[in-house]
Amino acid sequence: MKYYPICLDIQNRNCLVVGGGSVGTRKVTTLLNCGANVTVVSPAASAHLQELANNGSVMMKNRPFRFADLAGMFLVCSATDDQELNRQIHANAEDLGMLCNVADRPEVCNFILPSIVNRGDLIIAISTSGQSPAFAKKLRKDLAKVFGNEYAEFLKLMGAVRKKLLSRDHRPEAHKHLFEQLINGDLVAMIKEHQYEAINALLFKILGKGYEFESLMNE
Repeated sequence: MKYYPICLDIQNRNCLVVGGGSVGTRKVTTLLNCGANVTVVSPAASAHLQELANNGSVMMKNRPFRFADLAGMFLVCSATDDQELNRQIHANAEDLGMLCNVADRPEVCNFILPSIVNRGDLIIAISTSGQSPAFAKKLRKDLAKVFGNEYAEFLKLMGAVRKKLLSRDHRPEAHKHLFEQLINGDLVAMIKEHQYEAINALLFKILGKGYEFESLMNE
């Protein structure tokens, strides 16, 4: 199996999670963090899911899955311990041409979820194509030690610089050499060590006046 790597925009899209246990709760949390409108179908649900339902963060249906639950959904995640039901949900989703993930069962998925290292806007996805989830987990832990929160700050800074440059000149290619200089200027290490004077000196050297770290990070 060769998977096609992709990042989905699920902001305000309707997504369904079937199953209210610990796995279903993790699926719901990830979907919410990405801005999805989440519906959960499960006769029983974790305390956290009930809390999310009570405060209106998710729509909860405390009953067994029905085919009609798939109507209007962009994707479905099945996280039940009933393998026959998981296969049924997969078959129903396939009939509708819908994205479907079944927890820990890549053979009945048309997409799988990678192990993730998340540092703000930096997302590092690790997949073994379903061959060894344990190794993917190890790689995630190893990479998490290498890529700290300084990368989140770095990307926020780069995004602010890019936005400001584009407001003055709408040709992204005109800024390519500036970003290459910033990236090669060891900004990540400076951010990690809180060397803000050195950061501002580098920003001034490459970009000129009006590009101070504190003001850019607060825009």
